[in-house]
Amino acid sequence: MPVRLQKELEKIKKQILSLGALVEERVHAIDKIIQNIDIFDANQIIKRDYEIDDMEIEVEEECLKILALHQPVAADLRFLVSTIKINNDLERIADESVNIAQRVIIIAKRKDDIEFKYDYKEMVQKVVNMLRTSLDSLVNLDADAAYKVCLLDDEVDEIHRDAYDRIKAAMREHPDHIGYLLNMFQISRHLERIGDHSTNIAEEVVYMIEGEIVRHSKEIGG
Repeated sequence: MPVRLQKELEKIKKQILSLGALVEERVHAIDKIIQNIDIFDANQIIKRDYEIDDMEIEVEEECLKILALHQPVAADLRFLVSTIKINNDLERIADESVNIAQRVIIIAKRKDDIEFKYDYKEMVQKVVNMLRTSLDSLVNLDADAAYKVCLLDDEVDEIHRDAYDRIKAAMREHPDHIGYLLNMFQISRHLERIGDHSTNIAEEVVYMIEGEIVRHSKEIGG
């Protein structure tokens, strides 16, 4: 591999890992925001979303530049293709964090009108673990860790279904609070999507390492 290409690939790896760390920080903050209905921190996540958007664009531009100038093949090509996809998934995870923050702000205005509240603590912890493990698998090029993330997605889906059932029952009991309850359910949907994007990252790590597309594979719960 030419020395210049190697340096540029290393630069991109550092950029995607920095983006991953920033996104993980945002998802960590979601736990506190949901549990405390914290409007201040929710607004901070919304206001700072541009930071992740800018980093995502920068990573994509660097990847496309290398593809055009160096025309890499084999493992280097897989790395760049996977990084472009991981980059997009990280940006979408940040967007889902913003969506949750927006739901919390709406809920905060109505929380005194109804006692019902779904406890999302376990679900948040699981998606945080999925994201962290997927990023660790990228750092260490660890396919086993990536496969574990794919299996964890089923657990998040199960909590999502439980939230749906409980909130639907609450809607029948409190028909005057449909708006509040819909926003409460949307939190579940956004967390579930964070789990999905974390799974996508893990699948791209497997492709990066093994050259095998495992997306939708039933053997790993896809």
